[in-house]
This record gives sequence, structure tokens and C-alpha cells, in this order.
Amino acid sequence: MIKSKLINHSQYSLEEREQLSGTLFIDESIPHVLLSTCNRIELYWGDGAAPENIIRHLYRVASGLESALLGERAIQGQLKTAYMYALDKYCLPPSLNRLFQTAIHTGKRTRNETRISEGAISHSQITTEILKSENVDLRNKTVSIIGVNKLTENILKYLVARGAINIFLSNRNIEKARVLAAKYNGTAIHLDKKVAMLNFTDVLICATSAPHTIIHKNDLPQDKKMLIFDLAFPRDVDENVREIASVKLFDLEDVEAFASRNLIHRNNEVNKVERIIDEEIASYYRWQNYNLNK
Repeated sequence: MIKSKLINHSQYSLEEREQLSGTLFIDESIPHVLLSTCNRIELYWGDGAAPENIIRHLYRVASGLESALLGERAIQGQLKTAYMYALDKYCLPPSLNRLFQTAIHTGKRTRNETRISEGAISHSQITTEILKSENVDLRNKTVSIIGVNKLTENILKYLVARGAINIFLSNRNIEKARVLAAKYNGTAIHLDKKVAMLNFTDVLICATSAPHTIIHKNDLPQDKKMLIFDLAFPRDVDENVREIASVKLFDLEDVEAFASRNLIHRNNEVNKVERIIDEEIASYYRWQNYNLNK
């Protein structure tokens, strides 16, 4: 039987997910698929019959219905990447292989046949929307970004489009920071110089893959007004930074709460997506019944 273990934002807070993230493990010799994103860590393994609750959940994940940002597009690629990694590492059991193939297919259907992702927003877009709501004039502010990845590059595009010209990038691998900085007329700074960088930073955006916090209360000037966006999981910025009166910190939960106010127009599409999921579950069961009863 196919089994799963789930740690996601609908069940646990950001802090709880951080605490539990190290508890999901499986013998590496057992074929499995591990889906790990900023909002979820989900483990799937086994062969034979798949319970409906597991099928329905995975199809909902693929369709963006289980995302903190309803209808978001990134999960489709993340799911495919997790599946392809597992395919490369293991010979997946037929039922598990079929489950993920059909989940990816379901996600494509929902985006092609409904408007669930129309106008869907990403963490990078929300970050810039919050900056607008805070009346930040990017032309006159210094923005520092720690972490080089697709998310931070997307944020850079928005910042530059909205007038940001004083941009600093830092990363554990300084060469990656230099390449991205050159692309957007920014300046790369070694991560070990972060305290000096923070002294002249007005907006700080962190999104690294570090397994621990990298920004602490004593790293920051105590009397400088600063907006901080921590988009990492686990978090890059220590929670006690909120104790600094001049600092305003947005972590993943804060960013997603801001976005949730603007999701009402996509809620009407949920019923259409649910109907597609029902159709795909029925199709999966036809395959399962045929193949398991041979």
C-alpha cells in the first residue's frame, strides 16, 4: 500500500515546521518521493493500492489548492523536480510512479481548464507589493539581498523595474553573487561582511538554503529603520530581531497572510478544480483496479 507522511502549513505553524523538519526520514534504500518546499515536507513510498485520501491530497497539492498562495504555479515545477529526482535515484514501484505521473497531469489540467492560477501571485511579487504598501521609494533606498536563487532573481527583476538602483547581493558562494549582481547593476559582498552591509541597508531580503539562522539581533544597527523579508525555510532571520523597535520583519507567514487578502477572486475556481480532481481520481482507480486484479 502507498503511504505518506506530511508536514505542511495547513497543519503546522512556521516554527513547528522548522522543529519537525528533521523528523521525516526513511531508509534511503526504500524507493520514495520527497517533496520539500517552503510550505511542506511530504514523503511518499510503498506500492499497491493508494488510499483515496493520499491521492486526493497529492492531486490538490499539484493543482495549487493546498498552497498558502492559492493557485500558485511554483508547486507544479517543484513536484515534477521531486518526482524526476526519485526516478533518477530509484526504480519506483508502478503504483507510486503512476500516482505522481497522474498528479502532474492533474495539475496541468487544472491550470489549462480553469482560472485557478490566473493572476496568481508569488512570494517575490508579494514582497514588492508589501514594499508598495509601506510607501518605500526604492529609488532612494539601499536594498540588500542574501541568497542567490530563482526567487531572489525574480525579486531583483521587480525591484529594478520599480526603480531600485542601490542593490547589494551576498551569498555563501560569492561568485554566484557577482554574476547576479552584474546582471542587475548591483554590487556583490562577501557574506562574512554582512554586518557592515547591514549598517547601510534599508530593505533586507533573505532567501538562503542555510539550515540555521544567519541574521541575529546583534548583527543589526539598533536605531536604523529597516524592513526585513525572510523568505527562507528554515528561517534565515532570528525571531528576536522583532525586539528592535526600528525594524519591521516579515517572515513567510506574514507574507502569505498579506497575500491572502487578495485571493478571493480565485476562490470561485476551486469547485471547477475539485471536479477535475474527482475525474482524475476515478481514472486512477480504473487503472489501479485493472492492474491490481490481473
